Amino acid sequence: MIPWLEGDAPFPPVASALRRPNGLLCAGGDLSPQRLLEAYRHGIFPWFSEGEPILWWSPDPRMVLFPAEVKLSRSLAKTLRRGQYEVRLDTAFPAVIHECSLPRPGQDGTWITAQMQQAYVRLHELGHAHSVEAWIGGELAGGLYGMAIGRAFYGESMFSRVSDASKIALAHLARYLERRGFAVIDCQMKTAHLASLGAREIRRSELLRGLDTWTSAGPAPGKWPRDGARDLFGNLT
Repeated sequence: MIPWLEGDAPFPPVASALRRPNGLLCAGGDLSPQRLLEAYRHGIFPWFSEGEPILWWSPDPRMVLFPAEVKLSRSLAKTLRRGQYEVRLDTAFPAVIHECSLPRPGQDGTWITAQMQQAYVRLHELGHAHSVEAWIGGELAGGLYGMAIGRAFYGESMFSRVSDASKIALAHLARYLERRGFAVIDCQMKTAHLASLGAREIRRSELLRGLDTWTSAGPAPGKWPRDGARDLFGNLT
């Protein structure tokens, strides 16, 4: 059994999270900005499907990407050099999270429910949630969204309509965060796609020690500049 959150009850210690399924911590509560910010500061995030109660997770080990360690394959570096795209920040957050919510091939549903979308759009309005968007020919071709608290960024989901569009967005996110002094991108769950871009697993305890420092200071909440990621890869050879 896992604890059930009632009202404003605090999260249980993450060390009590289940091993199977890895990281399931508790259920219940709500998706208010206050609850979500508290969760992320402690390495906890919501993940549940339509018809389920809100489930909170903190897996161990944890997949993270340190911004300076992002890997660019030859093909991705070539795409970045060509620059046949435009990367914008925070200009189409609702569209990005909607695209991320659409079922992928082989999937029947999505964990990015209407309830989740409303919660993160609200966090975007408050300056905590952000989108990185790859535009090609004036059309939204791919992107990602996540949360920023202090010097920690928490990646939630990404999508591509065009090959490499989400990788373009992630590469620009990593470079943008590195230049702003961010320490980490929490990728949450291990995937081969993220590993190919330089993400790696660390112990949850290591992440939590970092979050104590990283979330206590850094840029204030607020909308990111539309052109903040422009010309970040002009020096690639």
